[in-house]
Parts: sequence; structure tokens; C-alpha cells
Amino acid sequence: QVQLVESGGGLVQAGGSLRLSCAASGRTINSYTMGWFRQAPGKEREFAAGISWVGGRTYYADSVKGRFTISRDNGKNTVYLQMNSLKPDDTSDYYCAATRDIVVATIPYQYEYWAQGTQVTVSS
Repeated sequence: QVQLVESGGGLVQAGGSLRLSCAASGRTINSYTMGWFRQAPGKEREFAAGISWVGGRTYYADSVKGRFTISRDNGKNTVYLQMNSLKPDDTSDYYCAATRDIVVATIPYQYEYWAQGTQVTVSS
């Protein structure tokens, strides 16, 4: 069993930056592919970024490519999402998730473990 706890959400002005953290416990995430998803009010949960446990390959949604960076520190059992050049459209609840898949999955049901979510609000 993997427990995931997020931190780092908040309110930021457009153009600003935030870094989300996702700390894992229960098991090491060395052999888990990690993903970040987001869900705005009234919308479906959508994939934002992922990082494989094989080779550390990363994958991004087009909407965040070039602005967001996902990284992992296996020694700290933590995954990060650095978000730069934030836009009001980035306003959402953000969730990290873990899967044993080798490749980065972009569909929520492909992930086995989920954090509770953290709110990110970007003001214009």
C-alpha cells in the first residue's frame, strides 16, 4: 500500500510559480510511475504530467508543456511538480498518483494510488 500526501498548493498571480510536492509512505516509489492530474470545477480529471520509474522518462500534456516540470527524488520518496508561467486556466485541484506501469499512463483509472488533492488558484 502506498500513501501519498501533497503540499504546496495555494493562490498565485498569473505569471507566477508554484511547486507542488507529493510525499509517499508505506512503500518506496522507486518502482512506481508517478503522475500529476488536475480537475477544475465541473470538469473531468485530466492528465498534466508523468514520470516513469524506468529511465525517468517524462511526459506532459500539451497544455502545460514548456511551463511545468515533473521530477522525482527517490531518496526522499517524493515527486515534485514545478509550475511556472501560471495562467488562470491552470486553476484546479491537483492530484498526484502512482502506478506500477512502466510507461506514463494518462488515464486516471490506470493509477492505483491517489493523494487527497491540493488546490491551486491562479488570479488574473
